[in-house]
Amino acid sequence: MRFSSLGSGSEGNSLIVQVGVTAIMMDCGFGLATTEAKLARAGLVPANIAAILVTHEHSDHIGGVARFARKHKVPVWLTHGTAKLFNQGSLPKALINFVDPHEAFSVGDVHVTPYFVPHDALEPVQYVFSDGSARLGVLTDTGSITAHIEATLSGCDALVLECNHDIDMLMKGPYPASLKRRVAGKYGHLDNVTAASLLAKLDCSRLKHVIAAHLSQRNNLPRLATAALAGALGCAQGWIGIAEQESGFAWREI
Repeated sequence: MRFSSLGSGSEGNSLIVQVGVTAIMMDCGFGLATTEAKLARAGLVPANIAAILVTHEHSDHIGGVARFARKHKVPVWLTHGTAKLFNQGSLPKALINFVDPHEAFSVGDVHVTPYFVPHDALEPVQYVFSDGSARLGVLTDTGSITAHIEATLSGCDALVLECNHDIDMLMKGPYPASLKRRVAGKYGHLDNVTAASLLAKLDCSRLKHVIAAHLSQRNNLPRLATAALAGALGCAQGWIGIAEQESGFAWREI
C-alpha cells in the first residue's frame, strides 16, 4: 500500500491511497485542472482513480468532487449527512454511494473503515485504509479527541494527523474572535499539542510514517508541528513528515 497527498490545508485537500491497481482519492478540494495536474505529478491519470471518498461538506474537501467525478465517471462515497449539503443533482445517481460510519467496506483492493469525528459539519467522518495487513489512519478536521478515535487509530502502520494550529499563534493572530473560538473549539481543528497528546496515547509500535497535515498558513509553522509530534514519539524532528498546501507530500509506502 502506498499513499500521497495532492495538497493539504484550507485552500484544498486531497489524499491518494493505492493498493495494487486500485487508487482511491480521499476528498477533492481543488479545481478540475488543478486536480488533474496534481495527479500527473504523482504519476497518475484520472482513469486510475477508482473512487472518491468524501469526509465532509466543507469546500476545501468537497469543492472539486462533482466536476472531477462527472467528467471522469468516478463513483463518489459520502455519508447521508454530507449528501444533504452536497449538490447531488450535479452527479448521476449511479455514481453516488452512501457511507455508513459504522460499517467498513471495500473499493477494489482497498479496505476502508470510516469513523465519526467531532467537527462542525453535518455527518463528518475520517477513514482508515488497509490492504489486509498494513493500516493507514487519517485524522483531520476534528476539534477534539474521543475514545473511539483513539481506539480506531491505535496500532496503525502510518498516520496522517491534523496539526492545524499553534494555540498561541491563533490567539495572537489576525482572526476575529468568533473565528478563533470556532477553530479552537471542540468541533473545530486540532492544535499541535492536542495532536501530540493523541499520538502519545496510541499504540505506535508499528508506526513507519507520521505526517502532520492540514496546517494553517497563518496560525502554525511546520517546525512547531513536527516538534510537537516528535516530542510525543521521542523521535528526531526530521522523521515527521509535513503535508504542504501546494505540494502535499510524495508517495510513502507501508
